[in-house]
Amino acid sequence: MSLLWVILLIAIIVSYIKGATSKVKLLEPQQATLLVNRNDGVYVDIRSVDEYRKGHIQDSIHLTAEKIRKNEVQALEKFKTAPIVVVCATGMTARSAAAALSKSGFEHVAVLQGGISAWQGASFPLVKK
Repeated sequence: MSLLWVILLIAIIVSYIKGATSKVKLLEPQQATLLVNRNDGVYVDIRSVDEYRKGHIQDSIHLTAEKIRKNEVQALEKFKTAPIVVVCATGMTARSAAAALSKSGFEHVAVLQGGISAWQGASFPLVKK
């Protein structure tokens, strides 16, 4: 039982250190809005086409996680030095996509913590197509 607690403690410490040293930051909806608006950044929505059409953040760029993994990010080239906030449904899938963008040379990559769910929870608007 004690061994289990030690392993759990080590896992928590490793997770904390990894998060603190990561180039990809987690942002609440309010923080993301300020960052994008003040620094001419962009939201990158990695959800499916159907989910994107049901509602997305205004002026967001739709780019699937698969395209990011394959490094098909030509639509983002002009944002190499601008803030990019990656958005998914709940904030979990976006982390790996954001890490891939960071490895591809994008300087300021962040994840919308909680995803579109958090955005809606903060009563921020969505555009529907």
